[in-house]
Amino acid sequence: MDGIDPLIARHVPAGAAFPSEGYRVAAWIERFCYLTGSFAGQPFRLLPWQRELLIDAYRLERDGFGGWRRKHRMAVVCIARKNGKSTIAAAIMLYHLVADRADSQRQIIAAANDRNQARMVFDAAKQMVNASPKLSAVCDVQRDVIRFKDSTYRVVSADAGRQQGLNPSAVSLDEYAFSKNADLFDALTLGSAARNQPMTWVVSTAGPDPDGPFAMLCEQGERVNSGEATDPTLFYRSWGPRLGDQVDHLDPEVWRACNPSFDILNEEDFKAAAQRSTEASFRIYRLSQFVRGASTWLPHGLWDSLGVDDTLQPGEAVVLGFDGSWKGDSTGLVATRLADLRVFVLGHWEAPADDAHWRVPMVDVRDALRSALDTYTVRNLVADPYRWEETLENLEAEGFPVEAFPTNSLARMVPATQAVYDACRDGRLSHDGSPALARHIGNAVLREDKYGARITKEFAASRRKIDLAVAMILAVHGAVMWREENPGLIDAPIVATWESDGAVFTFGGSAEFFDDL
Repeated sequence: MDGIDPLIARHVPAGAAFPSEGYRVAAWIERFCYLTGSFAGQPFRLLPWQRELLIDAYRLERDGFGGWRRKHRMAVVCIARKNGKSTIAAAIMLYHLVADRADSQRQIIAAANDRNQARMVFDAAKQMVNASPKLSAVCDVQRDVIRFKDSTYRVVSADAGRQQGLNPSAVSLDEYAFSKNADLFDALTLGSAARNQPMTWVVSTAGPDPDGPFAMLCEQGERVNSGEATDPTLFYRSWGPRLGDQVDHLDPEVWRACNPSFDILNEEDFKAAAQRSTEASFRIYRLSQFVRGASTWLPHGLWDSLGVDDTLQPGEAVVLGFDGSWKGDSTGLVATRLADLRVFVLGHWEAPADDAHWRVPMVDVRDALRSALDTYTVRNLVADPYRWEETLENLEAEGFPVEAFPTNSLARMVPATQAVYDACRDGRLSHDGSPALARHIGNAVLREDKYGARITKEFAASRRKIDLAVAMILAVHGAVMWREENPGLIDAPIVATWESDGAVFTFGGSAEFFDDL
């Protein structure tokens, strides 16, 4: 750990898994900060989850010049109310005001959608300063600003107009889930580009809009944590259920799992809140769960339980499912192995959240289709022909087995959806653990009407993609149908290889063929 600031290094314990400024942040908070509210005047003693949060969020990495710097520039925390999020956010901002050595003239911002909400974190910081003899001796506390030497800590809000000209070194953005747009977030994060090691904390309870800016930020965090996306500057932590998870909101064990401070909270208060609140409100505020208006497709935990570490081998017999788009959406190519109904994602192309002009790389998609057809023994390619008619017609003309499956046909999607649900429920289906496919399945909701049940987006304009889930349904349903129509054939091809006169010959066929030989 050579090159770490000595003031940081002395707080990193021997044997630590990785160097982190969080050890120093934690030590500073416990030395100088005092609690507010019901515990006003008591020294700040971090709970285990708070200490772990700081250590993970302030992880250090090599900067390429022989030194160390913060790995993350943004920490996103989705946490239920009553867990002390405003208190810990206030203490972190005071650390940046007084003790952060990454900048000399620091500008610290407490922000929220409206001024009253923004003042909650800021007022908690003021109370901490006033309660601490050492902090009050060096900080000048005014109504809307706390000053330390040449550094300031002030409050801003979205309802005060566009916040331009800011150059924050550290920001706490409170209850972002209730913001209708990302204007304030953009102003705060883009304004810190000139800072050496800026740090933005977005700390919020989940909200009623699963397509809002905070929900999209949480989704990006989930993708980074799962390895589906790469963004080393983003740190994400949540204790609440993921979007699409089904949990019993009346179960005390669920309350405990979703509230890291549950051991110091009042369980009777949770029981009373569960009785007097609507289910949606309880899930939002006490479980920090994004609530949507429709039913999720698969029961909680079912899809995860079907994951298997496996690789699809060249030559194996499969049915392909393809759901394509051309702009602003997602395209998926999925294979289902006929031998065991195991699902593999072969290709996925999705519009980045911040690129309104993105187009599907059609050449890459066509190459992936041809590669799959050449690599595996494809019994059928089940594809939605919308906007891909020419490509599919060309493949069919070349002799490949192509089945057009319009996904807007209720007569076809309803039984297909049911067949795949039954295969999941009965444990006949398994998958390769693709995080992108899991996300798309979690985004899918079940729409039931007189025509039957099928998956769909929550609403047409939703930015939560489900195309991989649709492609999976096409592939699995196609595989189920092929197996039913060919009961006498072994699903996986048997391949015979022999050498003659220096040449290698390979032949694939059914078990019956080789038995006849």
